[in-house]
Amino acid sequence: MVNESDVDLGDGTTLHAYDTGGTGPVVIWHHGTPNVGAPPAPLFPAAERLGLRWVSYDRPGYGGSSPRPGRDVASAASDVEKVADALGIEQFAVFGHSGGGPHAFACAALLPKRVSAMVGVASMAPYSDSWDWFAGMSAAGVGSLSAALAGREEKERHEAAAEYDAEMFTPSDHAALAGDWKWLLDVVGPAIEGGPGALIDDDLAYVAPWGFQPSDVKAPVLLVHGGADRIAPVGHGEWLARQCATAELRVFPEDGHISVLRHAVAALDWLADRL
Repeated sequence: MVNESDVDLGDGTTLHAYDTGGTGPVVIWHHGTPNVGAPPAPLFPAAERLGLRWVSYDRPGYGGSSPRPGRDVASAASDVEKVADALGIEQFAVFGHSGGGPHAFACAALLPKRVSAMVGVASMAPYSDSWDWFAGMSAAGVGSLSAALAGREEKERHEAAAEYDAEMFTPSDHAALAGDWKWLLDVVGPAIEGGPGALIDDDLAYVAPWGFQPSDVKAPVLLVHGGADRIAPVGHGEWLARQCATAELRVFPEDGHISVLRHAVAALDWLADRL
């Protein structure tokens, strides 16, 4: 059972939080773009086996959380701190997939006394023109994030005309979405129904300065990446691993952005060993 609640931020806004409950070590899930923040049901059996408790939240603008245009990636640390405080949680690990990866990094970098370990699966790296950040990315991804680089007005114009491009996913991704990770469709649907505002805020934040450096992270980090990823290409994981001295990188050459989640159970085992 997942308990849901609203965390009052004290300024008239709220964050919508999720909690599977229990007394075990806490793992805070960071969702991708565009998703709502329900914790990952496909990983519930593994978490139960390991005695772990999932906590998560809708990033601002998604689901039941108040919008916050102009937020940066670093703001996730303050948000998570408020959710953890409201639930009486002192220490926790963080686990992010896709666009959740940068936000998990924010917590690990900016809450060093509270974050014990981190997993990032198919995480994006900070934007930089010092290396080919777009290499291996689908045409749809290049178009979307190039629009974000041009600013909010151009990004809004792009999203108003954007159409779904199935080519951003590999055949193995489509198989995963039809199989064990069909659950992702359950968290994408409500996010899309809420309009493009939160997605726009996410993408603007990804290509702007994050507000910290991945090299600031001192906790153990496991990065899991598919070599065939067309959304956050493997070069992003390789760059993050070079920057973060505590990171271990596992690359699975045949996997894409979604199919790589078949290695998430092993990543959760790794995380549990460090809690």
